[in-house]
Amino acid sequence: MPRKNSAIQMELIQRSRMADVEIYTNRGCSACVGAKHYLDSKGVNYTEKKLGKSKKIDSEFSIRTRGAKKIPQIFINNEWIGGYDELISYDKAGELNWRLGLEQKPRVGLFKTIFRFMKGEKY
Repeated sequence: MPRKNSAIQMELIQRSRMADVEIYTNRGCSACVGAKHYLDSKGVNYTEKKLGKSKKIDSEFSIRTRGAKKIPQIFINNEWIGGYDELISYDKAGELNWRLGLEQKPRVGLFKTIFRFMKGEKY
């Protein structure tokens, strides 16, 4: 019996560390479906905001993305990540899982940070 309680506690701890993910989508968007499947495969809960349903969501989208024309647009903990391609880039760079709260943030040295900044990489 104690093992079951510890498993439940571990799941609650894991959920509390999960990031707040929002994704702006539109009907008929294959990249939106791909991004949602990608997040689902990682076991991440997200809030989907469908464009065209209300003026409030549309204006919120314009303000938060500075007038972006592409969808989906993804926010993790209120940080604008970008679209589907950027989501994949973050994962390839090894930065997506810790941003989503799935693992601890890796330690990156000063040299690597400066090098990435000089290359213009944000991830």
